[in-house]
Amino acid sequence: MIDSNTQKQIVLKFSDCINSRDIDGLAALMTDDHRFIDSANSSLLGKESALKAWRGFFESFPDYRNVFENVSVRDGVITIAGHSVCSDKRLDGPALWTAKVVDGKVPEWRVYDDTPENRAQLGV
Repeated sequence: MIDSNTQKQIVLKFSDCINSRDIDGLAALMTDDHRFIDSANSSLLGKESALKAWRGFFESFPDYRNVFENVSVRDGVITIAGHSVCSDKRLDGPALWTAKVVDGKVPEWRVYDDTPENRAQLGV
């Protein structure tokens, strides 16, 4: 198992790829069975499905980026509190994320609305 500091570094690199719209970097960090779950609890399964979604997302929101303020690891889950920055107000503001890292890759990336309920559930 990878230590928690390495898990954090992989998640930060994954976010850096999102912020720089680096599809190849995301692909290199995703497992083949990668699952992306959005704040509405909709999910995509599989690396290719997720990469297709990221391509469309980057085209639609070219100035989107994540800003992480707190990153913690507990029981193999990386929990992040921060905010996103985007000219589209729907995507601009506080957010929570979780990720999992297995063998140096990300099998799951999840986005949550930053609500008191989600903070309590995630222990933020």
